[in-house]
Amino acid sequence: MAAQDTITKVEIWPIDVPITDPFVVATGRLVTAQNLFVRITLRGGASGYGEIAPFPEVGGEDRASCQQVAMQLAKAALGRPASQYRKIARLFYDMAASHPASRCGLETALLDALCRHNGVALWGFWGGVDVRERETDITIPIADLERTVSLARDWYGRGFRLFKMKVGADFHQDVRRLEAVHRVLPDVAFIADANQGFTREDCLAFVNGVKRVGVRLVILEQPVAREDLDGLAALRHLTGVPVAADESVRSILDVRNVLERQAADYINVKIMKSGLLNAMDIAAYARAYGLRLMIGGMVETRIAMGCSFGLVLGLGGFDVLDLDTPLLLAADPVTGGYRYEGPRLLPWTGPGLDLEAHGADAVTTIE
Repeated sequence: MAAQDTITKVEIWPIDVPITDPFVVATGRLVTAQNLFVRITLRGGASGYGEIAPFPEVGGEDRASCQQVAMQLAKAALGRPASQYRKIARLFYDMAASHPASRCGLETALLDALCRHNGVALWGFWGGVDVRERETDITIPIADLERTVSLARDWYGRGFRLFKMKVGADFHQDVRRLEAVHRVLPDVAFIADANQGFTREDCLAFVNGVKRVGVRLVILEQPVAREDLDGLAALRHLTGVPVAADESVRSILDVRNVLERQAADYINVKIMKSGLLNAMDIAAYARAYGLRLMIGGMVETRIAMGCSFGLVLGLGGFDVLDLDTPLLLAADPVTGGYRYEGPRLLPWTGPGLDLEAHGADAVTTIE
């Protein structure tokens, strides 16, 4: 007789959520989150949710390819016990190493279902090391000066004091944008995220420019191309600003390379760029070898972002939270789960992710 945690059904459906302001970064532009939701049901009746959130210009995946891959992974998962989640994640990796977002969606739904089956919160499954309210930064996309300042004032009024400014398209304009926000909101701190958009020289000019006007820059995130670890290392030393590696780190091997080159102070862990189980391993490895942890995401709803928050609460050790993208969306297709109060993320108490997803049109069912 099959175990009660055996996977019996996987459902996948597209979800389109408009973004309130175009999400413009140095390497791309997004106006609608074109994601996929996943629901996995176990023989005992428990079901769990996951999310696939491709950002083609950053991760190289798009929704169409993700859906095809997710269906293949779903077929491979049927009939397997959810308690063998590590074995299943390894199978997913062997089948779809280059599609981490697809793997992430099914891995999240799998663990959510398993936790609901066992009556434990997802963060409790991971240990519950640091269960408390936390604060996130807020992202300001690349925009003109007037819009940048308007967005900053609005978020400031809602309590945000750490702004993640997207930069890297034009360093002269980037300096002007940060200076303009600093002049009207002098107590705000900044993360500058270039998404690989700078050359070393432009990055140095940018950092020198914002320092001259008194901007408090606390992290320089992925200023140069992902393969330019020497550039990251050089900028760490030349600017004196802590560097976070994002696109440069998608695997434990990448973490090793960052360590060997002394290329970063922080690793930005993202379940969507590595897969959920791989992201867990990256976080543990990076922390064990003295790197600080930041956690972020693609343009995600509260399903994927809730999973990332669960890692924060369960594993502990995350210094900087960049878990804000549900606040940038025009609608919330999820009920339950964690909540936002201004910049604060409030933990949930129910089993799994303790949420329900809506908008299940055009569902593809694998059983």
